[in-house]
Formats: sequence, structure tokens, C-alpha cells
Amino acid sequence: DGRSLKAVLDEEGPEGFARAVRQHRGVLLTDTTWRDAHQSLLATRMRTYDMAVIAPYTRHALRNAFSLENWGGATFDVALRFLHECPWERLQKLRELVPDIPFQMLLRGANAVGYTSYPDNAVHHFCTQAVRSGMDVFRIFDSLNYTENMRLGIDAVGAAGGVVEAAISYTGDISDPERTKYSLDYYLGLTRELVSHGIHVLAIKDMAGLLKPAAAEKLVGAIRREFPDLPIHVHTHDTAGTGVASMLAAAHAGADAVDAALDPMSGITSQPAMGAIAAALQGTELDTGVSLGELQPLIDHWEELRRVYAPFESNQKSGSADVYTHEMPGGQYTNLLFQSQSLGLTGQWSQIKRAYAEANRVLGDIVKVTPSSKVVGDLAQVMVQNSLSADQVVEQAAELSLPQSVVDFLRGDLGVP
Repeated sequence: DGRSLKAVLDEEGPEGFARAVRQHRGVLLTDTTWRDAHQSLLATRMRTYDMAVIAPYTRHALRNAFSLENWGGATFDVALRFLHECPWERLQKLRELVPDIPFQMLLRGANAVGYTSYPDNAVHHFCTQAVRSGMDVFRIFDSLNYTENMRLGIDAVGAAGGVVEAAISYTGDISDPERTKYSLDYYLGLTRELVSHGIHVLAIKDMAGLLKPAAAEKLVGAIRREFPDLPIHVHTHDTAGTGVASMLAAAHAGADAVDAALDPMSGITSQPAMGAIAAALQGTELDTGVSLGELQPLIDHWEELRRVYAPFESNQKSGSADVYTHEMPGGQYTNLLFQSQSLGLTGQWSQIKRAYAEANRVLGDIVKVTPSSKVVGDLAQVMVQNSLSADQVVEQAAELSLPQSVVDFLRGDLGVP
């Protein structure tokens, strides 16, 4: 009817927003440039100023987008600790500059935007304040797919009037019949649980870029058949180089929206390139409504700006299919690389990646996303520092001084895997 999704949300609430998304012709895009892209490529160091300066043109070029992801995840912590900025002021300033595109954030369930479980009233107050400050869509997840932990976030966002986008975190490979722990039935079961909690949108959160095109088609298709009225939003990382293909497969299978980053901030451990997805679907029944011509000034801006942040680059030159082995989330990749260098492990990155896969096996092949991914990363670094194999960790567990994050996980503090 010509209204923006933000206008629909403001006038009809989250339920009206969800209906409009399902009724929309074509695939909607979420731009992650202001949050996950720089978290994945530049250790989350993007300043508010550099987003604000391009915000007015972003508002024009991406007026048909599902959302702009610009808050939550590691941005809250890094803004305070490293950039000496107020994350609330960032949200409020960007809202003033872009009043008519939905904003989206990442909420870690009971962990909110932190790394430990917070009291219920703190999470409720946080979500209320976030909505008041301009947030619209809350992607809620739990690092172990523990729906009890997600329920607090779902209830808090619902009470605050935000759009509840609950996420199933994807790991394993449903297209490989030999990998049975995280099967299609496992993900369908999770989806049924979340739908029963009254969510508005379902997110498939592929935090490591493990969702291959065939798996995307299979998973999205199965969910779409069982839940024809449920909006589906797919998120991935391009670590192996298959991100664009996977997002196109998800779109053809019935996804309503997919995540992408502006081309100069895309690829490798970030999201797939927005320009590539928009071009691939241009003129088809899945047209994104995003013009390549209008994207070009944004692409030019971010191409120049990325050079300013060169000190925070991981210097990874290309994608790598070894992510299918180590399964490290894209958002953790550059941060763990910097952390390992500060621990004196420079030059041992390949060993850390191998140890990451071994640490995951030691811990029981868990879902790996903040904060559970930190548990695996911490154990991997200890293994490399002390030249420990997976078998040695198991055999010597009683004598080893394990990282506190590992102890907390084993004690059940993060939830039930």
C-alpha cells in the first residue's frame, strides 16, 4: 500500500509488521554494515560519527529494506570500553537521522548485551529503554539454543512493544546424513517451541557460515511448509565464500528476508555482498527493491572509509572452506585473532583454528555463538599455549587449570546444551 515497514510497525504494531512482511512481494534485505559487518571484519571498532555521516543517504538508498542492523551484539561493550562512546546516544542519534527504516539489534536472551545472565527485571527494563530510544526489531537468541533462556528475552521484548525475532542458531550440516546431532528434525522442533511462545518473526542465525545452499533450501523449505504464515529471516557469514549462493537458495525456498552487507564491508567473515544479491534477483519475482545505481554512492563511501580502520583488519585475504571444520563464528574470528596475538600466540593462528575444532569436540560439539563460542575459544588458546591435545585435556581435566568460562559452562551457568 506504499507505506514503509516502519510506518506499518508504528501504526499496526508487531503483528501488523509480520503480516506486511509475509505479504510483501520479493525478498527483503537487512543491511548489517552498522553492526555485524564491522564486528566481523574490524573488531567492532566503527565509530558513531562514521555511521551518522552517511545515514541521510542510507535512509534514501535502503528505504525498501527490512531493517538496518545497528546495535546489540558486541557493539554495546566495545562502544563503552574501547571507543568511549555511549551506545544509547548512538541509537538515539541514528534514529533521528533515519526515522523511517526499522532498526534491528541482537539480544542474547537472558544475557541481553552482556556475557552473563542478568536478573529478569534488568532485561525487561533494558528492552523497554531500547524501544523508547528507537529500536524496533530484536533478534533474540541463546548460545546453546536453550529456549528457556530465550523466553525471558521474548517476554521482555513483547512487553516493551518490539518485534520479537527469535533465532534458531544453526550449526552442523543438515545436508550431510552422517551428521545426526543437529538434524532437520532438531531445527523443526526448536521452531515449534519458539512459535508456541508467540514470536513475530523466525530468524535462522548461521553465525559461522555453515549453511550450505542445499541445506538452506532444505531447512527454509521445511519451515515454510509447516508454518506458511511465519516470516522467515536468514542470517549468514560469508567465511567459506558461499554466502550469496546460500541466501539466494533461502530466498527461492521461501525466506522473506536475508542479511547482507554493503559490498566493501562484505565477504570473508562478514555477510554476503548486498550488491550481488540485489543484482542476482533484479527483475525477477524476488526483486529486492534495492537499486544498484542508488547503492553505488554507499559503496563508494564505505570503500574509502574502510581504509581508515586498517589497523583493526584481520588481514585475512580470502574466504576459506576450513570453517566447515573449525566452525568458528564470523563475529568471533577477528576478535579471537587479536586476542591470540595479545597472548603471545602470533604465528600460531592455524594451530588455534585446529585446536578450536578439538575443543568443540571435547565440550560435546556444542552450538557456538557468544558466549558459548568464547568457552570454545578460551579452551583452544589454553590447548595451544600448553601444547595439549584433545585426549590430554580429557585425561588431565582434574589437574588442569581450566579457563573460568569453561568451568562456568560445565557447571551449567550458560544453560543446557
